Amino acid sequence: MKLSNALVKRTLDQLEVQAVFEDTEVVPENNPAIPQLNQLFGDHTFFLDSDGLHIVEPAGAAPTGTEMGVVVKLASWRDAKRTSLKPQAPEPTDVVIALGSDALDEDEAADEDDSGEDPESAA
Repeated sequence: MKLSNALVKRTLDQLEVQAVFEDTEVVPENNPAIPQLNQLFGDHTFFLDSDGLHIVEPAGAAPTGTEMGVVVKLASWRDAKRTSLKPQAPEPTDVVIALGSDALDEDEAADEDDSGEDPESAA
């Protein structure tokens, strides 16, 4: 699942309070590994932490109507130096992220509005 900037921030804020996720950061779209990650795992927003590589997958709506996502582990670090990852079968974790009510539709529309902007004019 590809997340908008707003959903990335919301996800990072929620992961920050989880004891199992340390030093979580998003893999930037301009990272040279993104094409390979997309080829291996599909078009997603990827997160790295002390445990490995993760994504967020839709998990339906809570009773309140809030869209939820589950954190899924895709790869573990090969060694303590964290220089390379070892892919594994996708493993859903117990961590569920509140994406927000209608978050997917609203944030996708916001991304489309932003995508037409000339990057030089924003500077």
